[in-house]
Amino acid sequence: MEKNLDSIQEQIDQQNGDNDQVLSFILGSEEYGVDILRVQEIKGWEKTTPIPNTPKYVMGVINLRGAVVPIIDLRIRFGLEEMTYDDTTVVIIVRSEDSAGAQKIIGLVVDGVSDVYAIQPKDLQVAPDMSGRVQSDYIRGLATINEKLIIILHVDPLINDGILASIKKALNI
Repeated sequence: MEKNLDSIQEQIDQQNGDNDQVLSFILGSEEYGVDILRVQEIKGWEKTTPIPNTPKYVMGVINLRGAVVPIIDLRIRFGLEEMTYDDTTVVIIVRSEDSAGAQKIIGLVVDGVSDVYAIQPKDLQVAPDMSGRVQSDYIRGLATINEKLIIILHVDPLINDGILASIKKALNI
């Protein structure tokens, strides 16, 4: 069940530093989550400006209040079936840190946002080491909420694993 985007954005804006909050989103038939403190905002899908010579999952860039923000399609990144973008498709703008500690902003295209959950660290289970669609380095842990499994992602390795380097190379920066 998807909640109103404005309601979820309000919850993101009101966070008080509780590291146990995650924003959950849908990709295919799975529910994923990211640390809410990494979420800057949620936007509806908008056309991107393509960047030549980047991986297929790099959709391009958008101008977000004067900042050029790369947009990554997580369906393609995780090897899921491609989907036509529609009114429910959203872009989650997240902040990431590279290995030097520099902040990077990037957009993640997902099928839709779901909810904001409070997850206690003791309830976060270690992800099994399996060779699947999502590398285990990208998974912070697994949480069961309301009898459904949510895969909590590590934003930094997900974004920094070659994505930023390929974009810089394509843009010659």
